[in-house]
Amino acid sequence: MIAVAGAVLLLAGCGQNTDPGASPVGKTFLSTSVTEDGQPKQLAPKTRVRLQFTDDGRLVADAGCNSMQSKVSTKDGKLALDGELASTAMGCPGPQQGQDSWLAGIISAKPTWKLDGNKLDVTAGSTTISLENREILEPDLPLDGTRWILSSVISGDSVGHFAGSENVWLTLNGERVTGSTGCNDFQGVVARSTGKLTFGELATTRRACAGNPAMLESQVLKGLKGEMTYHISGATLQLRSANGGLDFTAVR
Repeated sequence: MIAVAGAVLLLAGCGQNTDPGASPVGKTFLSTSVTEDGQPKQLAPKTRVRLQFTDDGRLVADAGCNSMQSKVSTKDGKLALDGELASTAMGCPGPQQGQDSWLAGIISAKPTWKLDGNKLDVTAGSTTISLENREILEPDLPLDGTRWILSSVISGDSVGHFAGSENVWLTLNGERVTGSTGCNDFQGVVARSTGKLTFGELATTRRACAGNPAMLESQVLKGLKGEMTYHISGATLQLRSANGGLDFTAVR
């Protein structure tokens, strides 16, 4: 009887999370592999699936281009979206556009999930996305001493991507900030408090800028002004104010 009871307990544990209290909520996961029908599936070059389970009950997902999100339930080992899957609408290269649709289909199909330590498997039909905690794969870079390169400009609810943004950068060291608008170099003073940066007036060189560089410089100098909240996730830095903000990415 004892042996039979032990066998029942072992069978009941198969396919369940190693820790019954384990939850993906509050964590971000990055894909390490994908299989379809038991065979490896190759994602578009330089892309991976990112699943973020926010503390307020949302799933934010992307596969290298557009970001999509919805309220989600993780009860009973399933991901069940609560409402429509909202998505940004950036134009993406062909393979990435198709990959967006593929990921949207996976997370809309009420896939099962299994969390074992830092490893998460999400399965829909014959497709399994294996992921690992972002903090393991991409530890947060330090705010100070990192060269942060501009990736996008946030204005209200819109996200702008500008040609030449790879030439815009900033580096913070204590109370000093230095960088480039892509046309002129700048430097200035920045004050700090918990989760916030307050930029003083930035001094710049006086090279003449025209066309897109001038427009981009205007956006950068307008963005780096006054008090902003900041958040670092891996190799990304988000700066936000009441009117918008700037996103930066560091090359590891």
